Amino acid sequence: MTTEHFTVFRDPLRYAGWPANYGMWAWDDEIVLLFTAGYPDPAGGFHARDRSRPLTTMQARSLDGGETWSVTEAPLEGAVGLGTYEHQDPDVNASIGLPEFKSPDGLRFDSPGFAAMCGRTGLRAGTRSWFYVTEDRCKTWQGPFELPMFGQLGIAARTDWLIDGPQSATLLLTATKPDGDEGRVFAARTEDGGASFEFLSWINESPERYEIMPASVRLDDGTVITAVRCQGSKHRNNWIDVYKSSDDCRSWNHLSRAVDDTGDGGNPASLNLLADGRLLLVYGSRKPPFSICATVSEDGGATWSTPRVLRDDGGNHDIGYPRTVVRADGKAVTSYYFNDSSDGERYIAATVFKP
Repeated sequence: MTTEHFTVFRDPLRYAGWPANYGMWAWDDEIVLLFTAGYPDPAGGFHARDRSRPLTTMQARSLDGGETWSVTEAPLEGAVGLGTYEHQDPDVNASIGLPEFKSPDGLRFDSPGFAAMCGRTGLRAGTRSWFYVTEDRCKTWQGPFELPMFGQLGIAARTDWLIDGPQSATLLLTATKPDGDEGRVFAARTEDGGASFEFLSWINESPERYEIMPASVRLDDGTVITAVRCQGSKHRNNWIDVYKSSDDCRSWNHLSRAVDDTGDGGNPASLNLLADGRLLLVYGSRKPPFSICATVSEDGGATWSTPRVLRDDGGNHDIGYPRTVVRADGKAVTSYYFNDSSDGERYIAATVFKP
């Protein structure tokens, strides 16, 4: 099967990363992707980024199904530092502060050009989160609108929205654990266009170390499936678990372990429902050979195929964080950050393939 790789954004003087923190959406052959651009620093640690300079949220758009891209700074308030506070020095974060939140008065989620995305200030106790919406395919964004704390010490939201109706949506979010460390996943819902939210349920209230960064789909029968990034007692002990809710996110059952080992530090997955009813899960592997992989399920997430390697030419572990959309022709477009060598720039790439 043909697998094609394309460059979304690459600059030897920039560090580009983490599409999974934001979002990716498709309308026919028009695709929009958000990611972060900062500056490189070989001494930056696990991520070779410069912590002394703020990172900026960028927006990429393709009009040909993911083959060519134009990139600008994301046209939303609070784009500087959005979702990257843990990658910046405290004095940088203090200079950015919090955005000015707006009131989500009468938001609707049924526009043909609708998308929603989330921002946050960190990962642990004290973290606050918010969201934006667009009705015109990300040409303009409304917000930021603050998310409640749900009685938790911190809410570290990445974008995982299921649209249920004109003003109804289910969000899968990550909260801190009772000790203030990251993290555990829960479901929440709004029925009034984001003016208020109801806590629904924990997916796993007591994970081994953490469960974070859910990626969710709703099946035709209403079942919700979510893939969660998991870490055990050690930094090298990482995997992806899949959970199922058959009662509209009021309770959850562990369904399967889709990926046994995502490498040192772990990596989140993207999860998509294909037209033929299969589930597609894409993830980055931070163990040699450093890879972007895909696996499919033909039984609603209970079992998964042998992983298909989309590419295995990464220079080191600093890769992954995919987002994926499915085109009208059935091909998947997955975007992620990547590097060709350990001392090379981190850039945004896209791979187009038939699942």
